[in-house]
Amino acid sequence: DLEHSAQLARDGWELAKADILSGEQFLVVLDEVTYPLIYGWLPLQDVLDTLQARPKHVHVCLTGRRCPQEIIDLADTVTEMTLIKHAFQAGVPAQRGIED
Repeated sequence: DLEHSAQLARDGWELAKADILSGEQFLVVLDEVTYPLIYGWLPLQDVLDTLQARPKHVHVCLTGRRCPQEIIDLADTVTEMTLIKHAFQAGVPAQRGIED
């Protein structure tokens, strides 16, 4: 159900936010994070504030389509990728996240 998915996104964001701000990781990857932002499940301002407050040695990689312009404006690097092949098209289901 969508509310459950929204809650999972919020819970995941809180874990990621803690990792970003702690400074213990040098890289935090938030795969497909733009979708919870687009759906309104995550507050954009909280994400922007977290990115701005991160320790300078912490790199954050955000992925997903239709990235909010505010994040693009804040980012150091923005890349647009073109799909050539995707595992999902071959029947490989979505995979659980990777955590340290």
